Amino acid sequence: MEPTLGDILAVRERAELIVPAGEVDLALDRLAQEIAAVLGGQNPLVLCVMTGAVVITGALLMRLDFPLRLDYVHATRYRGATQGGYLRWIYRPSAAIAGQAVLVLDDILDEGVTLAAILEACRIEGARSIHSAVLVEKQRSRPCGVQADFVGVRVPNRYLFGCGLDYKGYLRNAAGIFAIADRDL
Repeated sequence: MEPTLGDILAVRERAELIVPAGEVDLALDRLAQEIAAVLGGQNPLVLCVMTGAVVITGALLMRLDFPLRLDYVHATRYRGATQGGYLRWIYRPSAAIAGQAVLVLDDILDEGVTLAAILEACRIEGARSIHSAVLVEKQRSRPCGVQADFVGVRVPNRYLFGCGLDYKGYLRNAAGIFAIADRDL
């Protein structure tokens, strides 16, 4: 069932601010420095993982002062739900990846299933090198073993929204990162 505007506003009101917007900005500054140190001279292909990474990609690209190209990949497990399901590919760049240094940008590293699949797809497509960056890493176990090369902030294992992360398709535009109340799961 689609949530009402009142439902979404109530979820936002009950949420707990985990990472204020100022801390997100500092994390993005640090991420940019770390990424530039590794990929600054490699003319990387930056892959924005849709839809959540739109916010981090836009904010981070303005901080990366070196030549790069931008494309996107779209693989999803949530589709408006609060729990992940099977992975569904919506768009995979292929010819653009072969022989390139690739940086995959995602909003969050949660279970790692989506990121692992995207990184594997880049390997299969023949990327010269592959790096990954996430704004948020949840502190939890990941059976698939994937880790991001660059991490903005580490947070407790809670359901989050803001800075690209969504709650049932809403609240991606919230400044800062919020944890929803248990009753809203």
